Amino acid sequence: MAQVLATPGVYIEEKSAFPSSAVQVATAVPAFIGYTEKAIRANKSLINVPTRITSLSEFHQFFGASPKTTYTISEDDATGFSIAVDAATNFNLYKSIRLFFSNGGSTCYIVSVGNYSKPVSFKDLNDEGAGSGIPTLLKYPEPTMIVIPDAVLLEDNDCYEVQKAMLAHCGRDTNSRIAILDVLNGDKARTYDDTDVITASREGLGNNFLQWGASYYPYLNTTIVQGDEVDFSNISNIDVLETILNNEADALYGDNAQVIKDEIAKLSGENDAVSLHQTLLAKLPAYKAVLAELRNDLNILPPSGGMAGVISMIDGQVGVFQSPANVSMGSVVSPCVNLTSKDQEDLNLPLSGKAINAIRSFPGKGVLVWGARTLDGNSQDWRYISVRRTVIMIEQSLKTASEAYVFQPNVVNTWVAIKGMMTNFLKDQWKKGALAGAVPEDAFTVDIGLGSTMTATDILDGIMRITVKLAVTRPAEFIVITFQQQMQKS
Repeated sequence: MAQVLATPGVYIEEKSAFPSSAVQVATAVPAFIGYTEKAIRANKSLINVPTRITSLSEFHQFFGASPKTTYTISEDDATGFSIAVDAATNFNLYKSIRLFFSNGGSTCYIVSVGNYSKPVSFKDLNDEGAGSGIPTLLKYPEPTMIVIPDAVLLEDNDCYEVQKAMLAHCGRDTNSRIAILDVLNGDKARTYDDTDVITASREGLGNNFLQWGASYYPYLNTTIVQGDEVDFSNISNIDVLETILNNEADALYGDNAQVIKDEIAKLSGENDAVSLHQTLLAKLPAYKAVLAELRNDLNILPPSGGMAGVISMIDGQVGVFQSPANVSMGSVVSPCVNLTSKDQEDLNLPLSGKAINAIRSFPGKGVLVWGARTLDGNSQDWRYISVRRTVIMIEQSLKTASEAYVFQPNVVNTWVAIKGMMTNFLKDQWKKGALAGAVPEDAFTVDIGLGSTMTATDILDGIMRITVKLAVTRPAEFIVITFQQQMQKS
């Protein structure tokens, strides 16, 4: 309403000289869903409450530490012993969070669906009726990735249902984030038959919302779990461990074995755990070998947590338009399966288009992420992760900025203001390298107006239509160098 001038005097009016601007939304904010030791802040439960953290210490403060994963040990004539994890004590979230921070991750959300008192359950990870797991993220716009490393601990069909729910959440429910998936049983090599892990994963994921997800293979041998985090308390059947160690004591110490046997007997009785652990380590190589085997198994992790960290690091150092590939991974010794270029052909260019990104080891370079595709590999529009995520960022940034114009008059002055705001934002993205073109006009166009994007009926219906065309930068996935001999010229 205009100011009424009734009293003689001098009046001041201030007018905005600059148009409103669009601000780039965050891009490197994964949401992790899984099980934690606790979930509490200020005496309030955080179960199924997406919670923003920025460091591992914050995770410890609100969600506690690692689970006590236990193993059943058995004697083996060929190798001396074998181990099998107790499924009810096995969880991946905590270790994946550590892998995330080890690979450059910073801000993330944690959705705790329960503690370590019960095994991984499909309903905990995705239950719309109870509001557990994935559905809790619907009211939180900031996360741009969704990661569920505990999904691969489920039965096959339940795992695929969770992963399909992740894709549907990203593509149908939000359109603002991507799912980072693990290949079920990704620690196993390919067999190219009915039991092949890649074939099973492609079939299990279905065909819907593929552009909203990226999958990685194989699992990783990491250094996340250190030697001092494993001891005899990780063995559930101590009596078998005692038998193995007693046999070794007899073999090593002969008539003097009783002294060390007395120490071994303390495993199932009262003991000073630290002192007993150190004694057995020093006296019995078999005990050391058992713990090394436990540590190696605990350090086999699905790659999704580490990839969330890699993507976050790339976004921070370069930008969302840079492909998260050809970069090394921290806290990783080797992939569980050593892939060759020939092995990767079917992973990267399958007939179905469901590309699986490889993580490979290269001599002199280390472990590198060697794939940059979404699961929608046959799509020219959404083949690459960087393209999908760049467009998400631009869409959400312009959407948020445009909300200020809702209910404004649908007239040329509003159209000019919106076009100017969008043009300025896209020009900034072009300068950063997100859009391709020698000049801004080659990189994008913004169209709005009566007779251009709208009809008179649209205006009567209260609809403002804007068309934005983008030339998003794409990765040089294949570099071909041609060599040809020429005649001697001098």
